[in-house]
Amino acid sequence: MATPSVHSSCSFLANKYLISFCVFVCVNILSSLDKGFALSTHHTDVQLSSLLPASTCSSSTRGLDKKKASLKVVHRHGPCSKKSKPNQYKTTTPTHTQILQQDQARVDSIHARKGDNLRQTDTSIPAKSGSVVGSGNYIVTVGLGSPAKQLSLIFDTGSDLTWTQCRPCVKSCYKQKEPIFDPSLSKSYTNISCNSPVCSLLTSATGNTPGCSSGTSTCIYGIQYGDNSFSVGYFSKERLTLTSTDYFDGFLFGCGQNNQGLFGGSAGLLGLGRNKISLVEQSAQKYSRFFSYCLPSTSSATGYLSFGKGGGPSNAVKFTPLSTVSEGGSFYGLDVVGINVGGRRVSIPASVFSSSGTIIDSGTVITRLPATAYSALRDAFKQGMKSYPQAEKLSILDTCYDLSGSSTVSYPKIAFAFSGGLTLDLDATGIFYVASASQVCLAFAGNSDDSDIAIFGNVQQKRLQVVYDVAGGKVGFAPAGCP
Repeated sequence: MATPSVHSSCSFLANKYLISFCVFVCVNILSSLDKGFALSTHHTDVQLSSLLPASTCSSSTRGLDKKKASLKVVHRHGPCSKKSKPNQYKTTTPTHTQILQQDQARVDSIHARKGDNLRQTDTSIPAKSGSVVGSGNYIVTVGLGSPAKQLSLIFDTGSDLTWTQCRPCVKSCYKQKEPIFDPSLSKSYTNISCNSPVCSLLTSATGNTPGCSSGTSTCIYGIQYGDNSFSVGYFSKERLTLTSTDYFDGFLFGCGQNNQGLFGGSAGLLGLGRNKISLVEQSAQKYSRFFSYCLPSTSSATGYLSFGKGGGPSNAVKFTPLSTVSEGGSFYGLDVVGINVGGRRVSIPASVFSSSGTIIDSGTVITRLPATAYSALRDAFKQGMKSYPQAEKLSILDTCYDLSGSSTVSYPKIAFAFSGGLTLDLDATGIFYVASASQVCLAFAGNSDDSDIAIFGNVQQKRLQVVYDVAGGKVGFAPAGCP
């Protein structure tokens, strides 16, 4: 009955001065009747080519603030992750299916932290060949030792212990692109004693009770990840150098002597979690627990990781309070209160997000939502994409499209509503996971149960400036922080 009344209003208004205005109003009203999607207002266009990585690196200095300690961020499987000695270091880039399977392993390990399986008490990590710690992770290059040796480390907001492989690799070391760190060549390296109070910090940071070397009484750490990757070695102190003017003496880290897993050629991990031994906490006096990053749009572009406020966050950054989550002290929690698709709030009961809780994680690739929330998001997105042919699903991604016949794609905008009044629009690269032009998927997945914690993953964070003001108890976002 609504349509005839719309046409009647247009007939009444129709004259030589108002015809064009009437047509505009009618089209938009009628469009809004189609499940609430007004294409001119709530859809946006993107060039398909901009979602695809290039074969060469396109490096950028955007976001590398001279007032802060800023490091360049690159995707570890992209062309910007240079191989220092190509003939010596060889690795196989995982397939998209492998990436998503490995991502699921990380998610499963996060979900397991709800129960008693979170903590292990045996530091004798089983010698299994694991896969990557997180399939879509990003790396930064830091200096370790005196003189400093440059090492490429995966930075991870969901981990606390920073570690790298160390010579003499008493048991096992995997292949990495730089020479393995040799503590005997550093003037600033020291081991931590088993009797040191610092040694006991490992229990909460790694989930394992530290061991003790019988010959040297050196504190032994052991950390195992959800995909069975692991590192075991000496808990030590060393000089960590971030930039030419920013370094930390006595930085606590793991000097790995038995390491297994496909870490993509990186030399180890840089822990940015909330535990006392994370880089965020160890540098708190200088940086006031304040850091930010921007993940590039594709694996052929670069982003940044910065520490300290410098000139402070820009006015474009909007904040939401950090929440408390029960799934381990390492994680940063967010309060999601709703999701918008095509400019309209998707019908999801408020209890769905409040009962599961949400964390933001740089190491998880695909955002995981409670099953009820994901179904509602997917159905609304499908309605807005119904003009495009569907494609086969890709592993955990069940909503995919064949866009090979389109140079430009019109898609419904997706926005997350957080507590504190923040509504965050995702970039196009944060909505689609592109295997190829003929298989472009909605980059979200549902948890098996509504009670499992939701995870705001790194695909959804692409191109956003993400600001962690841990001391201030908040996380902020701003658009277009990097290419």
